[in-house]
Amino acid sequence: MSALFHYAYHVTSLEETRVFYTQVLGCEEGRSTETWVDFDFYGHQLSLHLGEPSPTTKTGRVGEHLVPMPHFGLILPLDAWQKLAKRLTEANVVFDLAPSVRFEGQPGEQWTMFFKDPSGNAIELKGFKDLAQVYAQ
Repeated sequence: MSALFHYAYHVTSLEETRVFYTQVLGCEEGRSTETWVDFDFYGHQLSLHLGEPSPTTKTGRVGEHLVPMPHFGLILPLDAWQKLAKRLTEANVVFDLAPSVRFEGQPGEQWTMFFKDPSGNAIELKGFKDLAQVYAQ
């Protein structure tokens, strides 16, 4: 089954949001009003509405790290992930977890990075050499 994912959440500034999601993350802007804006988030729809963002805490234990919860993100082929990691690093994005590999040599080996958008929404980007390993046990 093929489907698009839709996620709507709050941001504090549409102007900062537009800059971050288009210029830093490389998303294309879609429809908008004075209170919300849609983005094509690598083939999925984000609807970002003015409001108070949900708080995040570093309570998600993954291996040796505590990661921000809640968070959302993408799973990309490794080459696309590496290009995006370079883009974010060059844009001086502050990482909660810098680009790194985890579960190396194990099922589900993945590259990951965590950061927040200007409103504090936590985002994780994962990269896999083999997308068939996403659900490996």
